[in-house]
Amino acid sequence: MKRSIFASLAAVFLAAPAFADDMKLAVTTSFHNSGLSDILLPALTEDTGIEVQLLVVGTGQALRLGEAGDVDAILVHSRAAEEAFVEAGYSTARREIMYNDFILVGPLADPAQAGQATSIRDALWAISGGTAPFVSRGDDSGTHKRELNLWDTAGMNPVNADWYRATGSGMGAALNTAAGMGAYILTDRASWLNFGNKDGLMVIFEGDEALFNQYAYLKVSPELHDHVQAMTAARLEAWLVSDRAAELIDGYEIDGQKLFTFNAVR
Repeated sequence: MKRSIFASLAAVFLAAPAFADDMKLAVTTSFHNSGLSDILLPALTEDTGIEVQLLVVGTGQALRLGEAGDVDAILVHSRAAEEAFVEAGYSTARREIMYNDFILVGPLADPAQAGQATSIRDALWAISGGTAPFVSRGDDSGTHKRELNLWDTAGMNPVNADWYRATGSGMGAALNTAAGMGAYILTDRASWLNFGNKDGLMVIFEGDEALFNQYAYLKVSPELHDHVQAMTAARLEAWLVSDRAAELIDGYEIDGQKLFTFNAVR
């Protein structure tokens, strides 16, 4: 009788889904390049036991990975695309976690005089004169999406201009290209502060409200992909909005400059 009971319990245990302590998270290259993941992930594992496998891609690719169920959650920064992702049923909600801002970086001489502009619109108009190249990531990332939106808002579509160079690369590689070419480029502040090849480049324009850069966390819906680690993704979300994560995010600095501001609603 005892043998039968133990055999039954073993069968139930083996048939039940395992409680996973590992998951896949697609994150933007700008988030990864900032170095913040190296601060957050060890603390996450220490507090929860969760081991996160990062897939570092642009926002567009991160969303596609979520749509296919190839990751359990995503952390990206393109609100319109995120809201479309939720509307299509790939996630139940987007959870805002933190923000920083975009900045316009360019050559020290600022040949377009974009630094004299009073708005990002006027700065882009100055650059469009072609006195120096403009490097675009051109990779469907959140930064690329914002850049295209800024050009559109300014009433321009420069993608075929001879001074406009799309790299199809991540933020770090695109910044290196801009440094090599003496070009202007839109970047998030965190990637810029963590970028090691600043020679010849400086911040040209900053501070416009249009350059606000919100990051959000979206769990992939288990209703569409029943294999995703929904419980673990929910535990990660709970940790990301905790006091511990808030302290780490707000306290992360490079050369005395803060990279992100925690703003999750709890």
